[in-house]
Amino acid sequence: MEAVLAYLRGAIESGEYAIGDKLPSEAELCRTLEVSRPVLRESLRALQTMGLTVSKTGKGTFVVANAVEDPTFGDYAASDLLEVRRHVEIPVAGYAAVRRTPENLDHLAHLLDRMERETDTTAWVAMDTLFHLAVAEAAQNPVFRRVIEEIRDALARQSAFLNELGGRREQSNREHRAIVEALIDGSELDAVEAMSHHLDRVETTLTDIVRSPGKGTDTPTEGNPQA
Repeated sequence: MEAVLAYLRGAIESGEYAIGDKLPSEAELCRTLEVSRPVLRESLRALQTMGLTVSKTGKGTFVVANAVEDPTFGDYAASDLLEVRRHVEIPVAGYAAVRRTPENLDHLAHLLDRMERETDTTAWVAMDTLFHLAVAEAAQNPVFRRVIEEIRDALARQSAFLNELGGRREQSNREHRAIVEALIDGSELDAVEAMSHHLDRVETTLTDIVRSPGKGTDTPTEGNPQA
């Protein structure tokens, strides 16, 4: 998928596909790139998330920008989402450290163990959002949980995007482990620092993906992206 995405992104950024152009049909792209339709569709979704294309039902996919600026996850731009997460989730982690119950800790520890064993990205992404909801629950303030619920879909989309293109899963597991350990210790300072570090790494990975240019327009058949 990464090879297909790099090819299509490179074609758009180089001007092979200009703003307003319609991309070839899925069937044509699958034949040209020698990839399966699921792989192609993942790549097309990533292009749309990056803000390079829009998909119009029954009409196809159209180029709307020639450079990646601020990806969109569901209803929210990445920059807006991260700004809110910093203002909400960092203090929430601190509150959770001093207010958590034994039941909260058991739930978080069980969830983290499942995440560290999980190999399926889709299942892991679902648990990732549950993890952040569980931290909010441990803060014992229903408003915090409601805020995380509101952005839950965007968090899942962002998590999938970062895992598919940035290989974040193992690193994220380690960061989640540090958050849970701080909650177990009841250390407000450590919890705040652990969550802050986690969001720093999310931002760094996202920035790296956005800044990474397309790798040219040679068709990616040699790397066998379908494998």
